[in-house]
Amino acid sequence: MTYAASEIRSVARPRKKRLSHAAIEPWLYLSPAIVLLVVVLLVPLIIGISYSFRKFSAFKSQYVGLGQYQAMLSDPVLGQALINTLWWTVASLFFQFFLGLGLALLLDKPFYGRKVVQAVVFLPWAVPSFLSGLTWAWLFNPIIGPLPHWLYALGLKAEPTNVLSDPATAMWGPIVANIWFGIPFFAITLLAALKSIPSELHEAAAIDGASPWQRFTKVTLPFLAPTIVITVMLRTIWIATFADLIFVMTEGGPAGSTSTVPVYIYVSAFKSLDKGYASAVAVLLLVLLIAYAVALIAIRRTLVRHV
Repeated sequence: MTYAASEIRSVARPRKKRLSHAAIEPWLYLSPAIVLLVVVLLVPLIIGISYSFRKFSAFKSQYVGLGQYQAMLSDPVLGQALINTLWWTVASLFFQFFLGLGLALLLDKPFYGRKVVQAVVFLPWAVPSFLSGLTWAWLFNPIIGPLPHWLYALGLKAEPTNVLSDPATAMWGPIVANIWFGIPFFAITLLAALKSIPSELHEAAAIDGASPWQRFTKVTLPFLAPTIVITVMLRTIWIATFADLIFVMTEGGPAGSTSTVPVYIYVSAFKSLDKGYASAVAVLLLVLLIAYAVALIAIRRTLVRHV
């Protein structure tokens, strides 16, 4: 009896050892990625949040608690930057999405030269954002660029002046550049989603007498809805935190008319050398984007359940 019990224990020990190894082994494979994420994302995030509670001067810093956040409440420049960020994000996203959806629907149909059109459509996504901003700034320059003269010829401007130098129209320059830059993202992702829709559904709807618009709204759009939500969420976050185009084209001017929150953070941190206040503004932007992402993810779950 004692021999049988000891034999059972000796068999159970290797089994427990195997189970513990099986539980640890996946984490060993994931450890390089986890270390990279902690070093690249988590540590800078913690440091940035800690900076938001401090006031920095040339040679020292002091703890001010919520003082930086209280200062944001009475900062008119930040208020204007938030409005500019909303306008910049919504306008860019609106045109990027609908133009990208139109291109995806076009490229989903077979036609002569489709591969050439695909290459041209996807080309802007491969261009560095700094180069895109510099190119569009040249295009809007009335001395070396054609766009002001075209706008004047079409009667949209009284004279061929630089759009970027007028506070009333300056934001449209980076928005147009961002639309050109971001259309391929929606075209690529939505085209992939269109390819995943079973063709039998469209054929059955056509046999039942559904019009092209009915097939789009009743078949295509419900299948695209989850993809649309996640792509819109990602692109919104990227646009809202995107400062390259604006800084290259206008540096936030003229008179702060194109200064978005990321541009304001950069100016506060590296020109005004107020790292604490810049970190507090960055935390505010992070909280707003997290709330937005949580809301869209909840909407996506609802759409997935109903598709």
